Amino acid sequence: MIRRILIWDAPTRVFHWLQAISFAGAYLTAESERNRDIHMAFGYILLGLIVFRLLWGFLGTRYARFSSFLFKLGEIIAYLLSLIKGKPGHYLGHNPAGSVSVWLLLALGLFLCVTGVMALQDDAVDAVVELHGIATSIMLAVILLHVIGVLVSSVLHRENLVRSMITGFKSAETDEGIRSSYNWLGVIMLAAAVVFWFVFLR
Repeated sequence: MIRRILIWDAPTRVFHWLQAISFAGAYLTAESERNRDIHMAFGYILLGLIVFRLLWGFLGTRYARFSSFLFKLGEIIAYLLSLIKGKPGHYLGHNPAGSVSVWLLLALGLFLCVTGVMALQDDAVDAVVELHGIATSIMLAVILLHVIGVLVSSVLHRENLVRSMITGFKSAETDEGIRSSYNWLGVIMLAAAVVFWFVFLR
């Protein structure tokens, strides 16, 4: 029997969309000196989000924990081959291919934030600025692959993965969902980002 079960808690969903907005905002304001403060605000929000996600990866709900999508190389390769064949295995949380993009986005995002802060220093070396730019290009490529992967998986699994990251629910023949969405924590995260934005740019 197919039922709707809760998979993604509110903090994970808020992190996902705020991360996308923060990176996009920082990218679009990177080249303008006039928008320097806006670029920095997006960058600091992204840094705060990543720090939270690293903690939530250990303290969060079942499918938000890193242990739920820590796959071996063989499992990742096998899943990619199953995608090519059009018969991928179904996962309630992140699938092996999706997990790779999550790890890369977290690592690249953290690297971007660190090099961004370093580039703001008066004694910043050109190499740091160059690394920041290279990491930005790599992150764009990973995001593109991530979007393509989501679309392909949505078609092959016949489920709207974008919608599930908005609502938190998936359809499955199991009741192995999470019990609490932690909506209150998602609201706090969103409020904290908004407050920081206005305080930083006042």
